[in-house]
Amino acid sequence: MGNSIRLGTRGSALALAQAELVADALGGAEIVKVASDAPQAAGGDKARFVRGVEQALLADEVDLGVHSAKDLPAELPRELRLSGVPAREDPLDAYVGPGRSLDEVAEGARVGTSSLRRRAQLLALRPDLGVVELRGNVDTRLRRLADGDFDGIVLASAGLRRLGREAEIGFAFDPRVMTPAAGQGSLALETRREDDDAGAAAARISDATALVELTAERSAVAGLDATCRTPVGVHAALADGRLRVLGFVGLPDGSEWVRDALEGDPEDPVAVGRELASRLVAAGARDVLERAEAGA
Repeated sequence: MGNSIRLGTRGSALALAQAELVADALGGAEIVKVASDAPQAAGGDKARFVRGVEQALLADEVDLGVHSAKDLPAELPRELRLSGVPAREDPLDAYVGPGRSLDEVAEGARVGTSSLRRRAQLLALRPDLGVVELRGNVDTRLRRLADGDFDGIVLASAGLRRLGREAEIGFAFDPRVMTPAAGQGSLALETRREDDDAGAAAARISDATALVELTAERSAVAGLDATCRTPVGVHAALADGRLRVLGFVGLPDGSEWVRDALEGDPEDPVAVGRELASRLVAAGARDVLERAEAGA
């Protein structure tokens, strides 16, 4: 299809940078900015970031939607499909502020994040920290840190790298102690189910490793029946022919959590994700999720 493909994306700097990466991989494409659905919605509803693009796809205003995979709901509209996953950027969480590890962050430091998942894991590791709500785009968050509103903030490494701001990273968290969100660092390319041309274009620039990892992560989240209002982290890594998946479920105040990890067959990432979810549930994750949801 060449540059006749219309890419639908949100209009933030990060979303546009991601769409540019996809356009370049395709050999050229038209980038169409689409308004978010209810961008000020409360309750941490990440799905609002994809609904506007999905509506544009359904209306045939764009051919291919470009999303941050961690925002894509487990269930897609039946007319749409996930058609491609480009090579993954760094999936880890990053601390921006003084210090080369969490141990070096000052006692009682004010740390900004909008993520319940990050809040839960920060407080599980360091209950002395003052974890404070921080919303806005990447530039807004970095500016508030520079203005002295916070001692440090936690962001996705991928977003900082895609915006050329990787020099801001103080340190990256080990995924075994700060398990990333499912899909973090990955892009999801969504098309209309019957649009074979756009689907083929998305598949052509898809990365096999990234697709396996994302499939396992999404399968685990679906198995947990988790929502964007519950602190859940799932991270899959494919290396040396084995698929290793980490999972975290916790309460927002960090007082209780469940962790697990397993290795499985990368030929069946759905089964690996489901098995991780089953093990987490058997260890008490369902009760933790229900209490987290009730307190949201």
